Amino acid sequence: MYYTGGKDVVAVDDVSVKIEEGEVLGLAGESGSGKTTLGSIISLIARPPLHVEQGSLEIDGKVQELGGDAKVPRTWRGAVVSMLPQGAMNSISPTKRIRHLVYDVMRSHDRKVSKDEALDRARERITTLGLPARVLDAYPHQLSGGMKQRTVTIISTLLNPRLLVADEPTSALDVSSQKILIEMLLEMLEKKIMSGVIFITHDLPVLRTVATNIAVMYEGRVVERGPTERMVDDPQHPYTQALMSSVLAPEPKYRKIRIEGMSSFDRSLFDAPAVIHR
Repeated sequence: MYYTGGKDVVAVDDVSVKIEEGEVLGLAGESGSGKTTLGSIISLIARPPLHVEQGSLEIDGKVQELGGDAKVPRTWRGAVVSMLPQGAMNSISPTKRIRHLVYDVMRSHDRKVSKDEALDRARERITTLGLPARVLDAYPHQLSGGMKQRTVTIISTLLNPRLLVADEPTSALDVSSQKILIEMLLEMLEKKIMSGVIFITHDLPVLRTVATNIAVMYEGRVVERGPTERMVDDPQHPYTQALMSSVLAPEPKYRKIRIEGMSSFDRSLFDAPAVIHR
């Protein structure tokens, strides 16, 4: 809930998501549907005016209560669950070299780590994932947009989190850079650098290439969830159908299909019960 000082706004209500090991869960929906709010809650970085009333997060059998007076151990942030923030390319200090950012991240979670240990881990991770080691000596402005995004992704996963919440990581990238970042995320999953990913976006074609399953959000709740191909090819909930119908697709079989705007649909249909595909 967002406390605004006037009318309080319920942003996410009665939402439950499950991510299996090795899975990418795509979280889709229009702007304002609650995607980023849910991502902030799951990644344990919710800050005022956002307040969590009630909830819980279970990872590897360990349960962390959320909301109220619940205290979140520092060891959960970054190591158990980590956030790759929206606008990640602008989320790092322009006055520090990447090596200093790496050390700050590692040091904030382990006071005993030395600078050499932190940089050795980062250097190994960077080269393993196809970036040159010289990235560590660069300032953010000396990196291209795609390289900066991949570097921030690596910094976000230095502690090998069980779950990575990626909030629109491809939104500011060109198609080639999007492809490289997606391939890197999938490689990191394969190498078990993290065990699962929640990939938040409104770009449905991107989800088709990266997600194992898709959950569609509307007005703070999940209205449909299921395997990617089924969600894309045979959506059942009226809102999901509307969302899919708004996508421009280059394939020949879709070129004669009229793109429908959301206003052309009966809004009362969006009160239909949620659809969960097994």
